[in-house]
Amino acid sequence: MIKDAIGTGATIEEAKNLALQELQAPEDVEIGFEVLEQPKAKLLGLFGGSLAKVRAFYEIEDDPFAPAKAYIDTILKSLGVNDAQIAVEADAEEVRFAITCEDDYGSVIGRRGETLDAIQYLTRLVINRGNEGYKRVSINVGNYREKRENTLRALAKKNAAKVRKYGRNVVLEPMNPYERRIIHTTVQEIEGVTSHSVGSDSERKVVITLEEGVKPTNGGGYNRGGRGGNRGGNRGGGRGGNRGGRYQNDRSKEPAAPARAPRSDSAGASLYGKIEVNKGE
Repeated sequence: MIKDAIGTGATIEEAKNLALQELQAPEDVEIGFEVLEQPKAKLLGLFGGSLAKVRAFYEIEDDPFAPAKAYIDTILKSLGVNDAQIAVEADAEEVRFAITCEDDYGSVIGRRGETLDAIQYLTRLVINRGNEGYKRVSINVGNYREKRENTLRALAKKNAAKVRKYGRNVVLEPMNPYERRIIHTTVQEIEGVTSHSVGSDSERKVVITLEEGVKPTNGGGYNRGGRGGNRGGNRGGGRGGNRGGRYQNDRSKEPAAPARAPRSDSAGASLYGKIEVNKGE
């Protein structure tokens, strides 16, 4: 695509300068000039004559993602973000948009990234409409995606540690496919635990479980039961513990409580299997 402008002046140099002012070309482009008309002096200084006419031009590379950028910009302006800069990186499989602006990012991100995810979904439709090859689309604003990934990794590690210790399954809140994939990938790095997804659509969530054959590291189960036992013992001691005498005071002689068997998701685990990184969720 060529962008050009025409300037006229008493001399060719003046016409060039006027064409450049009209063109308003970026500094990093190569500008070409074409002299359309040479200046002619007036006959006897009174009659005829004509000004010089020069065309200035430069070539603009076609941006295949210009419609998507314009679409995103329209959405951002409707959210009150009027100064956004949208950068694009693309390869054969994915298109990545990075949004920067001076305004508050909160309205663009939304609760747990829901607004940003919606913009990303709609932009994916724009990118892939009428195209034979499918491309993934990701949109980031500021460094939100990086912060969210760090938060999800910390969440996965924390809950995997609980599962490993107590043997009880942990069900996380519903997440989108991108976020579930981060959880699955992180859990795979932790020995003794595995993960799978349950539910459908927007209610799909990750379940973290012990791997088959692995026993929890805390053989006594949750401390909750221990606290309950202490409460019961204290109440009993208050009312009739003095009658029990030495046995009540010497708790080391009480028989140990049997370990509680961990709840299992073995049926679900066999259905979904261990999640592999390159197989999504």
